[in-house]
Amino acid sequence: MREKRILFVTATRIGDAVLSTGLLSYLAERHRGARLTVAAGPLAAPLFAAVPGLERLIAVEKRRRSLHWLPLYWQLVRRRWDLVVDLRGSALAFLLWARERKVMAKGDPKEHRVRQLARLFSLDPPPSPTLWWSPRHEEAALALVPAGAPFLAVGPAANWRGKEWRAERFAELVERLTAASGPLGGARVAVIAAGHERAQALPTLAAIPEGRRIDLVGKLDLLTAAAALSRAFLFVGNDTGLMHMAAAAGAPTLGLFGPSPVEQYAPWGPRADFVLSSEPRESMFPPGFDHRTTDTLMDGLSVDAAEKAACALIERTRSRAA
Repeated sequence: MREKRILFVTATRIGDAVLSTGLLSYLAERHRGARLTVAAGPLAAPLFAAVPGLERLIAVEKRRRSLHWLPLYWQLVRRRWDLVVDLRGSALAFLLWARERKVMAKGDPKEHRVRQLARLFSLDPPPSPTLWWSPRHEEAALALVPAGAPFLAVGPAANWRGKEWRAERFAELVERLTAASGPLGGARVAVIAAGHERAQALPTLAAIPEGRRIDLVGKLDLLTAAAALSRAFLFVGNDTGLMHMAAAAGAPTLGLFGPSPVEQYAPWGPRADFVLSSEPRESMFPPGFDHRTTDTLMDGLSVDAAEKAACALIERTRSRAA
């Protein structure tokens, strides 16, 4: 009997790709033994390198006028597919030979992305995002963050200045949480960001005592980051792909939200929560707003509010563990 072949076309951005992993996990479980081909953007593609049953991983470099679909089509057209799942809503699925097709339409902006994806297969409850990594990634993570005292993971950067909480607020929150009288008293602090985000991460790094500071800026590939995050006692960070990775890896995750739509992109899972700016989102985008020149739009989120949310999540996590 011929093995099933499934094509899974997912997002360009890391966060959206992470949110799609629950659906991919469902498909891999439902079609055990199937050979999977995953197509994703170049930044997100490494997330799928250790997916069980993976036959091929394709990085799709976005081009103007949707010209990236043509070379992808030629890579796929010679194969007969049992199932094509296209989460990018293109015409690709209808141009390939396939027994079954599922194409993502534009979702309800008031509904979480995970629920939108689950509707493709009428799944309720929706499958939660998950990540897969290898022993090699586990070993690399242990070398960078050795086993021992608990650690707090922090993601102070973002791909847009408007979503970045101010560095001095991150530093104050870290100090409060890890002070001797804090809920994570004496914990190590791992600061995680991409190499090109070092300038954004430096102020937070500088505020952490040297003996407890773990500088992971630019030192982690995506799956090593996932392996490290799975061992964090708590992750606190801006609305980014890293935040979604932390939640998918199983870390208690607190997302900090301001201008981005929390209804769609809150971190997903029983050990995840968010805290929202007190400033209404609608007021952040006045006439003439230019996203290229804006400063942070997160000033409506106080350190007190973030600390309260973090402490509540820590307490909830401890209660469940007990």
